[in-house]
Amino acid sequence: MKEKVAIQGIKGSFHHQVALEYFQENVEVDECLSFEALTDSLLNNQSQLAVMAIENSIAGAIIPNYALIDKNNLHIIGEYYLDIIQNLMVLNGQNLDEIQEVHSHPMALLQCMDFLKKHPSIKLVEDKDTAETARRIHQNQIKSIAAIGSKVAAKMYDLNIIAPEIQTVNNNMTRFFILSKEESQVPKEEINKASLKFELDDTPGSLATVLNVMTNCKLNLTKIQSMPIIETPFQYSFFVDVVFEKYKHYEKATKILQIMTNHFKVLGEYKNKKQKAITISKVNFKNQFQKKQ
Repeated sequence: MKEKVAIQGIKGSFHHQVALEYFQENVEVDECLSFEALTDSLLNNQSQLAVMAIENSIAGAIIPNYALIDKNNLHIIGEYYLDIIQNLMVLNGQNLDEIQEVHSHPMALLQCMDFLKKHPSIKLVEDKDTAETARRIHQNQIKSIAAIGSKVAAKMYDLNIIAPEIQTVNNNMTRFFILSKEESQVPKEEINKASLKFELDDTPGSLATVLNVMTNCKLNLTKIQSMPIIETPFQYSFFVDVVFEKYKHYEKATKILQIMTNHFKVLGEYKNKKQKAITISKVNFKNQFQKKQ
């Protein structure tokens, strides 16, 4: 039986690509045009799992998504890293000189800003999803407007790529969380990464003390992100990722941190899966596209 997985965007989006690669095509997607809708899909049991982008190597963290995970008590059960290759695409027969506007997700526009600055006459328009923009251009046969997105989106929606690989940095990766309403079922001996959230008293050295505990317990801090606590001005929550070789070291650290911090919370325990998957993605999307023909 196929898993129902919520994605931000539609088929042909990078979220769709991750869902196919992570679940090896054994997946049915629920297309959501916002991260809030994605969260609701999971909470309302329209889907069993969700794929959510959390940070990009160029644009940084998607801070509101940390809040969505925390507020709705979602569990991070896995992660996936995807190479993001952006392309400028238009209706067949159009060329770059004819383009008046580029519509795409704000993150995609930011990732391609060096290229876009070379064409100041083109108006930049933020949209909800890269693939949805490509589909709309195809369905309505819109001229003079270009989309930014993947080669898969261009193929699925019959658009012509007039400027390939326009991302500012070639080594451009996005990290995605795999989310569930239930805790991870990964055996402890296989878990080597965790995402945590906590708050600290406003006292000198409080954060340094926490970091020392992690070091002493043989945890490697790979990510730290602060987020304002709305109810308490100039106070912050901290979201951190740690990797470790032995679960017992992590377990020891969490017991100490629960005492030292306020509102300590484990957002997820999972396997560290940093990897590139360009080859796999081409195979998966080719198969998916052929099945639709």
